[in-house]
Amino acid sequence: MYDLPITPVEKGRKVRFSNPTRRFYEAIGGEEGMRRLMYRFYDEIYESDIAHFFPQDEEEFAKVKEKNTRFFIQICGGPKVYDEEAGGMDLNEYMIRIHDEFSINEKARIEWLGTMREALEEETGLDPEAKREFWDYLEAFSKLTVNTFSDGSRYYASLIEAVDKSGGN
Repeated sequence: MYDLPITPVEKGRKVRFSNPTRRFYEAIGGEEGMRRLMYRFYDEIYESDIAHFFPQDEEEFAKVKEKNTRFFIQICGGPKVYDEEAGGMDLNEYMIRIHDEFSINEKARIEWLGTMREALEEETGLDPEAKREFWDYLEAFSKLTVNTFSDGSRYYASLIEAVDKSGGN
């Protein structure tokens, strides 16, 4: 069992993150391993409390699952299989904007992260440091997708409010 903590969102506070390096992509087994992880994860999401954020039609959900898997393949240093979808926009900024159309609160973020944590923990034999690096990205970056708060307010983050610790965007 690995220590994969979830820290709270603070509205308007800069988020520090680093994109995962290719280390995780290679450790998980490249494209095949990323598909295995992401498909298992999204199959669990489809049964979770946040399933309503996703298409309920199985064919449409399969398209979303594949599209999101391509995002993670590319953000983790794999081939550029998501560039066309992002239309030349920075992948992280694109992902933040995609989530603007949903009312995402901290509870939904925690459900998403908890499901991902379970999927990651099922990956036996995965280098713990690579797993932690990927988790640190997900945990921090997911804060930028939260846009609905318990006080009833809405706040849309941007990549400008993020600090990429690796020195690049």
